[in-house]
Amino acid sequence: MKLNIPEPIRWRGEELFLLDQTKLPLEVVEEKQETIQHVWDSIKQLKVRGAPAIGVSAAYGLLVGIRDSLDLPLDQFKSYLEQQADYLDSARPTAVNLRWAMTRMVNCSKQSRAESVKELYEVLKREAMEIDREDKQLCRKMGEHGADLIKEGMGLLTHCNAGALATAGIGTALAPMYVAAQNGISFKVFADETRPLLQGARLTSWELRQAGIDVTLIADSAAGHMMSGGHIDMVITGTDRVAANGDVANKIGTMSVALLADHFNIPFYVACPSSTIDFATPTGDRIEIEERESDEVTSFGARRTAPENMKIRNPAFDVTPNRLVKGLITEKGIVSAPYAENLAKMFPDHQSA
Repeated sequence: MKLNIPEPIRWRGEELFLLDQTKLPLEVVEEKQETIQHVWDSIKQLKVRGAPAIGVSAAYGLLVGIRDSLDLPLDQFKSYLEQQADYLDSARPTAVNLRWAMTRMVNCSKQSRAESVKELYEVLKREAMEIDREDKQLCRKMGEHGADLIKEGMGLLTHCNAGALATAGIGTALAPMYVAAQNGISFKVFADETRPLLQGARLTSWELRQAGIDVTLIADSAAGHMMSGGHIDMVITGTDRVAANGDVANKIGTMSVALLADHFNIPFYVACPSSTIDFATPTGDRIEIEERESDEVTSFGARRTAPENMKIRNPAFDVTPNRLVKGLITEKGIVSAPYAENLAKMFPDHQSA
């Protein structure tokens, strides 16, 4: 089966282009990133979103931020690079890939033996392209490891968007679905709408239809009903950060889906590359949860749906405790409990980084 999978990030020459996901599904608009401020805004405003895609975009975005400063002395250039990396890192707090990518780019600068700024810039460009290449490879490997879980005729539920739109490759949670489809397995996907920004409705349903996958959109509140009716055999979501003990932070509403899956004895899997595992954060309650603007909750589309001056809480993520997670689908295989022990065994180099 040939799949038509979107490409949200493009680096061509010295230019970065991002697919503006806030305009999907009605408009497909690719936006050239002119400045580092432009990249920061694109991350903050969710024009690019999904932990791996944010990391890859930020790596290229850092190049956008330093490419006009190649006339600086080498030491000053390295210092400026670190300032720009700190600036990009401030765009969103929860997805660990953003800090991971900025740390990797800064460390690349520190460890480089380049003797000129132009030479160092080329080294950094190769590093950003390697981060991009690695993400594509990781997605494919996650897909291959997770595809064996998907059997003929299954009904799968996913929440938010963890597909090609959220990565540089074929996605995290959707990667097993794409590989299974390519292997000739027939199955159905149910996509939660994912309020308040409707990533499931706008992005996942659009992406899967583009790829030729059988997908049905449901309201977030319908997940329990669909499970009780026997329509859902397995849940696969992505994650923006995995704590060292296996707790997972993902789009708000994920924990509710995991609790429902536990009640109905439906396996709940989380797909994540090793770059999303944060060994420096021991448990999920230590993960900073981003709070977003109130108008995302008080309006639906262009229409206000709540009273004026209403008090609002708008957490963008929640944390699913590890006891609800059947397994973590990674590029090295599926990790099961006890997570603290098994994650450390599978990723010893990442743990000590």
